[in-house]
Amino acid sequence: MENAEKSLQETYAPHNQCFGCGPANDQGLKIRSFVQGDEVVATWQPAAHHLAFEGMLNGGICGALLDCHSNWTAAWHLMQKSGAETPPCTVTADFHVKLKRPTPMDGPVQLRARVVESSDDRAVIEAELLAHDKVTATCRGTFVAVKPGHPAYHRW
Repeated sequence: MENAEKSLQETYAPHNQCFGCGPANDQGLKIRSFVQGDEVVATWQPAAHHLAFEGMLNGGICGALLDCHSNWTAAWHLMQKSGAETPPCTVTADFHVKLKRPTPMDGPVQLRARVVESSDDRAVIEAELLAHDKVTATCRGTFVAVKPGHPAYHRW
């Protein structure tokens, strides 16, 4: 059961304050990402304050969900690729969201992400946001492992 397991975020960054994925941010989205085969998946339940208009999720929240979930997909992949015990701190270099249709808030939404390209310090991720088994938004982004001196270095 997904809720009984520790997510990537809870396992590797329990003190992270990120609005989208930080377990320690009491007002954040608290995305919980899990490895499932060659994808990283998450289920997330919108709250009333995530509303854009009657019954539909705000597009900025859709973007934040896709961004953070994709970032963790990249971090996990780069950790596995290098054989490290912990993921590198990764940041978003670019991401492009396509809002395909309104995202209903009357139940949980799902996130799916996969690596489509990678090198030693970066990964390109494609992700989808689904509601009621329909894709409502997609994302393609590049996520980069930061080096010493970057403000996000060792944030986890």
